Amino acid sequence: MDNILLEKYARLVVKTGINIQKGQILVITSPIECDSFTRMVAKVAYQEGAKDVVINWIDELFSKIRYMHAPEEVFEEFPQWKKEFYMYYIKQGAAFLRISASDPELMKDVNPERIAKERKVSNASLKEYRESLMSNKNVWCIVSVPTKAWAKKVFPKLSDDDAVEKLWEAILKAVRVDTQDPVASWEKHKANLTKSLEFLNSNKFKLLHFKNSLGTDLKIELPEKHIWLGGSDYTPEGVEFVANMPTEEVFTLPKKTGVNGIVVSSKPLNYNGNLIEDFSLTFKEGKIIDFKAEKGYETLKQLIETDKGSCYLGEVALVPYDSPISKSNILFYNTLFDENASCHLAIGKAYPVCIKNSENMSKEELEKLGVNDSLVHEDFMIGTEDLEIIGITQEGKEIPVFKNGNFTY
Repeated sequence: MDNILLEKYARLVVKTGINIQKGQILVITSPIECDSFTRMVAKVAYQEGAKDVVINWIDELFSKIRYMHAPEEVFEEFPQWKKEFYMYYIKQGAAFLRISASDPELMKDVNPERIAKERKVSNASLKEYRESLMSNKNVWCIVSVPTKAWAKKVFPKLSDDDAVEKLWEAILKAVRVDTQDPVASWEKHKANLTKSLEFLNSNKFKLLHFKNSLGTDLKIELPEKHIWLGGSDYTPEGVEFVANMPTEEVFTLPKKTGVNGIVVSSKPLNYNGNLIEDFSLTFKEGKIIDFKAEKGYETLKQLIETDKGSCYLGEVALVPYDSPISKSNILFYNTLFDENASCHLAIGKAYPVCIKNSENMSKEELEKLGVNDSLVHEDFMIGTEDLEIIGITQEGKEIPVFKNGNFTY
């Protein structure tokens, strides 16, 4: 891949995604396979005024060895030093970048109960850290870089090198690095997303009704003080950042107890190195009361049964079927990309920032408004070419929101 393009990507991540501030620390979590690009981002961050860059390397191949061979007790506790690592940098006002590039089926031979146990313990220990990010108290951003295993899953008929090259091309196009001025292109893109936000926020829908030919027939009630967000986010100090690159969605939160009906997945979900495919969830008063999956049933079961909040929803996001990533006709097996090709929902924790003036509310006040809390937040895709969404206002007026998979306005 052309180094000039990679440098443009790295600069876009630092300047638009993270929007690094002078004297700020950047913490990067990256697979070791992405070392070259990670170092490139670090260099750009220093050039743009970062005080320091801290890299947390991830070795998923070793993780599999550990899951397969380590004694059970190691998955039942989380090292205190790891918690202190993240909380130290949270309190320093650091920005957090995660490079998402896992092998979609690496953990298929691992007992899903082991992975779920470690995830639960880890998420519980890092709850304060995760809440800081989900409340936008610290800047955060997720981007992707190809790895050989991931690229071969996406393009199985190509050679290793060709698959990686093809995935690079798809990623750079999705994040608009293929344009002459990516930073300017993102400014234009964020402005376009505001049209969807204005439509949704001005109508103040009480309920959204989703239907398509896969069998989805789902009614989602929205909290009274909900707001739709998308494009970029802001810290309490007013620092703008883009949490997901790419992003094509606008999103809000459902009322915890206000979801009823059935929803059918439209794309596979890569969760903890396992694929969950052709699955459906049935809801009553917000709670998942039944679920099915042609593949990955046990993994889905572990996700839903993580804690008291993981059987409820925390996000509803709208993405037009004719979004650029959808038009690419590439199944990425990576939620960061697949969720931006499809309307999606999230199992688990809601984003409190989707409630007006949430920064001044206690956890009890947020819970009373219907904001779900959980140790997990996992997006899954439901959008299709024939998806229809009807919005119902507070006054009972029905307004078409989506028709044939796209916004009606």
